[in-house]
Amino acid sequence: MNIFEEYQKKITFLISKNQKLLELKELSFKGVVVEIPPLEFNFDLSCNICLILGKLNKINPKNLANKIRDLLIRNITDFDEIKVAGPGFLNLKLSNESLIKNINQILNHKKHYGKKDSNNNYNIEFVSANPTGPMHVGHCRGAIYGDVLANLLKFNGNKVTKEYYINDYGVQILKFVESVFLRIREIKYNEKFIPSEDLYPGDYIIDIAKMIIDTKKNETFDSFEKSFEVLKQESLEYSMKLIKSDLKKLGIEHDNFFSETDLVNNKLVEKAVSQLKKDNYVEEGYLEPPKGGSDKDWKKTKRLIFKSTLFGDDTDRALQKNDGNWTYFANDVAYHMDKVQRNYQNLINVLGADHTGYIKRITAAVGALSKKKVKLNCKVCQLVKLYRNGKPFKMSKRAGDFISAKDLLNEVNKDSIRFMMLNRSNDVELDFDFDKVMEKSKDNPVFYVQYSFARISSLLRTLNKDLDDNLSLELKNFKLNKDENIILRKIFEWPRIIETASSKYEPHRIPFYLYDLATLFHAYWSKGNRDPNYRFVVDKKIKNLTTFAIIILIGIVIQRGMEILGVSLPTRM
Repeated sequence: MNIFEEYQKKITFLISKNQKLLELKELSFKGVVVEIPPLEFNFDLSCNICLILGKLNKINPKNLANKIRDLLIRNITDFDEIKVAGPGFLNLKLSNESLIKNINQILNHKKHYGKKDSNNNYNIEFVSANPTGPMHVGHCRGAIYGDVLANLLKFNGNKVTKEYYINDYGVQILKFVESVFLRIREIKYNEKFIPSEDLYPGDYIIDIAKMIIDTKKNETFDSFEKSFEVLKQESLEYSMKLIKSDLKKLGIEHDNFFSETDLVNNKLVEKAVSQLKKDNYVEEGYLEPPKGGSDKDWKKTKRLIFKSTLFGDDTDRALQKNDGNWTYFANDVAYHMDKVQRNYQNLINVLGADHTGYIKRITAAVGALSKKKVKLNCKVCQLVKLYRNGKPFKMSKRAGDFISAKDLLNEVNKDSIRFMMLNRSNDVELDFDFDKVMEKSKDNPVFYVQYSFARISSLLRTLNKDLDDNLSLELKNFKLNKDENIILRKIFEWPRIIETASSKYEPHRIPFYLYDLATLFHAYWSKGNRDPNYRFVVDKKIKNLTTFAIIILIGIVIQRGMEILGVSLPTRM
């Protein structure tokens, strides 16, 4: 149930039906919206349709608004009052009968309020941290963004696969395994480990080395080349256990893990290139030297090139290196061919801040591989900056040259991390303030929302009621005060928040909204502390059924929102 969509349909249908009566030569509803007007107008809804149609037909929108107002009053009984505001906005006040009808609809569909039924198939690839060590703080933001986006899309009835791409092939894995080998030599044979830029310095490498020594007692580790396959398998297994453990502590579990090594071994790159060749999207040729870079290391070499400019990229992309081996991009093309062949309608890649330049090329590849039938969206999560006492905060770096997710989890609970990592849009940098997330005040958004639900729960305990109990309002004794009107209008916004957050892949809209709703509730609760006339309960009985229904609606929306965010809701605080 979306009150804005419902009344927009009613208004546009009535105007279409009476086009001649309204003397409208042109009719287009593009840009028409129904929304909540500014607080000072004290109306439930506002519509801009007269401005849109007035401009289209070159007539005075205010005069048109007066005609449409009369038409709506005569034909739609849901409106108690309609006023023309400003240059031609229609401000609409719902009748009590209509308010009761809408409230009861929500109460009868508690679990699904805000849901917009859809049936699409999504693959969301997120985190995909190199399996060369534990997750760092930067990974946490993308991990939570991807997980909550998956929850949001599932809430709307979509099928979602949460996927992790394991980068377990290439130079970085070689250096990772070499680092473990040298630590084993250090522990087992007292050979000094000499750090270098190419090697991984973290103490976790020592932990991996000790684990392998214990489990592979018969291995001598005399030669890196001879031990490589065993070391790679054991090291990656241990590293992925660390990553999965950190993700689980954040409340995240992936549905599928896709190995780059398997991709190479199964010749998927060759298959992808063959398909692109068949469609004439690959050619042999030469690339120009990189713009703005040094030509010193660049060599003019004939190689296979993907014609990515045909699909909106800035330049065509090499699929082979100077030595003829496949580029990292070629592997990514093969991986996305596999996704396309798994029949997903929508692909979403959640990327780190340093991957912005990657978007056009891989989007072009998906366009070519799917013949533009599969949509790829790449969402970049910007950096996270940690603060304490108003200053940048540096935690321990046992992991090496980064702050691990484990360190963060030791400082702050999962709920606070999940909520606060979504407290800004993914495309802007986020300041994570340790002092704020520890406070029990309005300045801590997650506490403030949780506390509102705990207050509602305490009220229900007093009344021996439950959020899921059946409740229905009748016209008799139905009356909303000013505060309840404002809160109800906010509750009516929930389906639109869900719709916008889903369609734009912007889950940060949910914590913003929940915080605003919690703020309205706490302000109303506090009035009861100051003025007995605003108390919800008298002698352990409901004072006003309408007020009680509004409180139940608040609880329902907060419950649905926090379920999507994956944040717990304590009933006592």
